[in-house]
Amino acid sequence: MAKATTSDASYVLNLSCPDRVGLVHAVSGFLVEREGNIEEAAQYNDPDTGLFFMRLQFRSMKMGLKDLKKDFQLFGEKYSMKWSLHTASQPMKTVIMVSREGHCLNDLLFRWKSGLLNLDIRAIISNHRDFYQLAASYNIPFHYIPMTEALKPQSEQKQLEIIEQEGAELIVLARYMQILSNTMCEKLQGRAINIHHSFLPSFKGAKPYHQAHDRGVKLIGATAHYVTADLDEGPIIEQDVNRIDHSKTALELAAIGKDTESQVLARAVKWHSEHRILQNGHKTVIFK
Repeated sequence: MAKATTSDASYVLNLSCPDRVGLVHAVSGFLVEREGNIEEAAQYNDPDTGLFFMRLQFRSMKMGLKDLKKDFQLFGEKYSMKWSLHTASQPMKTVIMVSREGHCLNDLLFRWKSGLLNLDIRAIISNHRDFYQLAASYNIPFHYIPMTEALKPQSEQKQLEIIEQEGAELIVLARYMQILSNTMCEKLQGRAINIHHSFLPSFKGAKPYHQAHDRGVKLIGATAHYVTADLDEGPIIEQDVNRIDHSKTALELAAIGKDTESQVLARAVKWHSEHRILQNGHKTVIFK
């Protein structure tokens, strides 16, 4: 891929700050002064928190990423802004973690290879060997790291070393069936996405679809959320459900659920990789 030049680079600016009059005008003016042409814009004022959120995609004919960041640092300080600025076309470096259920992994790899996800998948990490051949078929390094309670600190350290060596901006838990330690969660905060096999709140523990079947539920679903130390309580990114009835067996429920999980996770990964998600406390703002 050719390196973007100042004259053809498109950038994504995300920001949040205390709401006040004139923010849109101020940010637009900043870009105008640097010959920035806005291609896409979205904003949201949260009445509950008093925060303003904005996402802009623009093309700058005058400045490159480094100089834009330097200038915006000074500009943002005046408004107490939290912000990020990225080159829109830059694939996001990603590490995927998986255990023994491969439907989400397989779906992500196919979408990525088909050009539907702007990712640079650097590695696959697993506590089982099941998918090393799948990884090899996509020419992706596969790291088998056993995980037991006794080995957990050392194993997580190895995982973190791989993640940092690859410069991963996104870690996807594609049905990685291990609870991350608080330390691991803190180190991955804001860049790790998990797919949960239920429309949260959910049935806890093993065989969730069998529990749902036993209870005669009429809806099954999936939830993609950011990973936090509070198990399955991180900021929700995307959810979906499927309506079912008494005629479905537990295995049929599981098959429907796996399709839903794959689609929900893929949407969450896509939005994150396109810098469309801004965190708002324990919630998210998503500019689709």
